[in-house]
Amino acid sequence: MSDWPDGRNGGPGERYGRGSASPRPESARAMPHVRRRPAPPQSQPHIPPQQGPGHQDGPGYDSGYNTGQVYGGGGQRGGGHGGGRGGDSGYVQPRPAPDWGRRLKVGVLSLVVVVLAVSVGTYFWADGKLKREVDLSKVIDRPSEGDGTNYLIVGSDSREGMTAEDKKKLHTGSAEGKRTDSMMILHDGSNGPTLVSLPRDSNVEIPSFVGSESGKKFAGTGRQVKLNAAYAEDGPELLVRTVEFNTGLHIDHYVEIGFGGFAKIVDAIGGVEMDIPKAFKDKNSGADFQAGKQTLNGEQSLAFVRTRYAFAGSDLDRTKNQQKFLAALASQTATPSTILNPFKLYPTMGAGLDTLIVDKDMSLWSLGNMFFAMKGVTGGEGTSMNIPLTGQSVNGNLVWDKTKVKQLVEQLKNDEKVTVKGN
Repeated sequence: MSDWPDGRNGGPGERYGRGSASPRPESARAMPHVRRRPAPPQSQPHIPPQQGPGHQDGPGYDSGYNTGQVYGGGGQRGGGHGGGRGGDSGYVQPRPAPDWGRRLKVGVLSLVVVVLAVSVGTYFWADGKLKREVDLSKVIDRPSEGDGTNYLIVGSDSREGMTAEDKKKLHTGSAEGKRTDSMMILHDGSNGPTLVSLPRDSNVEIPSFVGSESGKKFAGTGRQVKLNAAYAEDGPELLVRTVEFNTGLHIDHYVEIGFGGFAKIVDAIGGVEMDIPKAFKDKNSGADFQAGKQTLNGEQSLAFVRTRYAFAGSDLDRTKNQQKFLAALASQTATPSTILNPFKLYPTMGAGLDTLIVDKDMSLWSLGNMFFAMKGVTGGEGTSMNIPLTGQSVNGNLVWDKTKVKQLVEQLKNDEKVTVKGN
């Protein structure tokens, strides 16, 4: 039988492949030329029949051999060699234009996710720093709640965490324990915030109460003492009980800060700018101020809010300075330059939260509302005042004007605009 199509025979002299008897070395075998028959006309396409063993050439038969030419797609995009539009083998499909709308959406979404993650992390970090040590559930016989939220803000003379050098620098002395140096009620309602200072020398009655540590109930005996004595006797819970009993106003939250924490907050924000109308000096607090605008650091700020012997009104003038300073502190802290600057925000929050003592129900959200309400006191929408007084008692304590105090409390309870004037 023929070894090649079309009856071509390869004799021994013509074969050089493996197993050949030729003395010539084996090399690449040349493909013999095969003449291809013309394809059938396109108008009459011909499909060759199935080919099997022994099939002979017929019309349209393709032996499978070619002359060595390469076949490829002649006009398809993205083809291999020889492929291309119009036969141009160098054609490269252009890259699609960037989808800027999609990229912008992805970028914004990524930014939102990062901001949310940082915000949530910051919230839990800050929330964990709060010292929730005051249990208002221990306070008995409480007045009914009114509209709005009432905060009792206390500045204590606690020296906790202060070194001997700190005490000397801040002129705090080294007294053991802690006492209230200032007390204020901040009402946050729909008619704007109201800040009412309660002089530490206010004459008040100590009512019946349950001991914060012992759990024992102490009957009221009508004792008349200075307001700060309530704190000294049994801490924050008795102070809240005494304020509520003598005012009739329900206290929702308690916030306390000591000397050291106060100074650290001021230093963390870079100082507080104050306009001091008249120069004054006080060796007890370390105050030494000239008149005019100036930026107070932590040490100077503490001296400013503690000074009372340099003023004719003593404690009343001091409470007015305390209100003025706290409002300025809140106003200058709640700014984009502090809130949006992590290098300023975190030290400020760390300095403040580490030293704050609050009630067990105080949330970070409530604390933030208190802070912005304090800022609003001097923002044209708030009111600041001392509690109305009638004069002094026989023991030198300051006596409240009960008629005006009752009217003030009713306005606060009903969240009405405050019309009562204080001292």
